[in-house]
Order: sequence, then structure tokens, then C-alpha cells
Amino acid sequence: MDIALDPLEGTTLTAKDMPNALTVIAMAPRGTLLHAPDVYMEKLAVGPGLPKDVVSLEMSPTERVVELAKAKHCKPTDITVCILERPRHESMIEEVRATGAAIRLITDGDVAGVIHCAESEITGIDMYMGSGGAPEGVLAASALKCMGGQIWGKLLFRNDDERGRAAKAGITDLNRIYTRDEMVRSEVIFAATGVTNGSIVRGVRREPKFIETETILMRSKTGSVRRVIYRNPIR
Repeated sequence: MDIALDPLEGTTLTAKDMPNALTVIAMAPRGTLLHAPDVYMEKLAVGPGLPKDVVSLEMSPTERVVELAKAKHCKPTDITVCILERPRHESMIEEVRATGAAIRLITDGDVAGVIHCAESEITGIDMYMGSGGAPEGVLAASALKCMGGQIWGKLLFRNDDERGRAAKAGITDLNRIYTRDEMVRSEVIFAATGVTNGSIVRGVRREPKFIETETILMRSKTGSVRRVIYRNPIR
């Protein structure tokens, strides 16, 4: 099997007791998950029920907002975009704001940010855009494979060392844009357990005699989404 995991998605979130720190894992048949090197990936994601390729990485942030609003039969001012708050995203944030769309800035944890797009009627987030870790992009694509939605990713390289990592991972086309089904080429099982309280699952709860956690478990083959509460005695 292929296994993609992040033992702590949101280190800073955990250190500061901020929402949506997760421990995340995805499992699929061997050779079907993109072996993403430890580099940045430009990501763009939307939820289910939309036309195929309704937006793209080739579009400007403005065009993405406008096209998504058309597909949702609403105004750009009704769209909310989730973006990781980083200096590298300042121009993107400024351009999105100029469209009149709302922005939900997150400090860390872009796997959760992408997952929010799959339940926009609950989370209020219609689209995710920006760059973050490439392995986290594969995990996010696994979640959307289970929940529905579209995601596109393009690996970003800052130097020859990072290009070398891609070569070791078997990646030859450094400019390729990956779709969800190219990052996750078969059925997948995805699970996320809350570390801190968040909008997806509750965080770890410590009681006098036990520790309680909440896990969301999803399977793309059946479309099932389960929530499991674990209560582990402290010995």
C-alpha cells in the first residue's frame, strides 16, 4: 500500500492552542498516491457539484473568483476564499479583496483549509488557493476524493536541491499541473484526528482517568464519512 501521513498538521497551531491542528493519514493501493517531494505546491481547490475545471491554476485570482461566482449563480461578493496567511500571498490576497470576495485567512493547516471547501454550506468557504507543502497537497486531495470536490496542484521549486528531490521521487515534468485524480489515482481511505479543537473534529480532551479523541474516517469507494470517539484509559 501507499501511505501518506502528517503526524502533526499544524505544529504552530498546537503550540499556540489554535484551531484545526490535526494528525492525518491516507492509504491507497501501492503506486497510486503521488510521491510528492518535500517542496512547496501551488494549490487551488473547490467543493463538489461544480462543472469540471470550473477554475484553473492558469487563471488569475480575479478570474477564479469571477468564474466560480458564475458557476454558483451568485456575485463575486458572495464568494469566500481561504488563503494561508504568508508574505508570499500578499499580492494574491490584495487581488482577491479587490474583487469584493471575502477572505478567510488561516495561519497554518492548509489540509483543513482545503477540506472546508467540500462543505461550503457549513463552513462558508467556497475556494482555497495559495502555496503550501506538497505532501499536504496529496493528503488534501485524498480527503476531497472521499468528500467530493476538485483540487489542482503544481510543484514549486526554489533551487536545484529541491529539483533534485523531485528527480529522486521519479518526477520528470517539473511544470506539470496535477488534478485530484492524478494525485490520488485509485480509491483511498482518509482519516484525521483532532489535536486542537476545530471546525472538523474536536481536539484531545484530558480527563482525570482517560484521554478522549475524535476521528473523522472517510472512504472514497463508498462515500462514507464516519466520526469516531476514542476514550483511552490513562494507566
